[in-house]
Amino acid sequence: QVQLVESGGGLVQAGGSLRLSCAASGSIFSINAMGWYRQAPGKQRELVATIPSAGRIRYTDSVKGRFTISRDSAKNTVYLQMNSLKPEDTAVYYCNALIIGGPKYDYWGRGTQVTVSS
Repeated sequence: QVQLVESGGGLVQAGGSLRLSCAASGSIFSINAMGWYRQAPGKQRELVATIPSAGRIRYTDSVKGRFTISRDSAKNTVYLQMNSLKPEDTAVYYCNALIIGGPKYDYWGRGTQVTVSS
């Protein structure tokens, strides 16, 4: 089995910073991409950022210049450094990974709450 475990969410004031982490474990041969999505109340889940094994990093426009995604391939871990947080960044943040080796390909974490107060 494969598991994704997120950490690092919490409550922060507008303008503050948080760092999310997501570690993948289990039957992993390789990871093609890892990323972060978020879902605010009453809204659909949306892409925040993705980092492939090869290719370009992608960010949604609303976080460009404020968020940075990075990856430690040796630890099967992806990070999301979030700076200059805004109340509209409030959401549950989900880790996603495209993994070769487990029983399926597309894996999700359980999510971590990020709340930004004004």
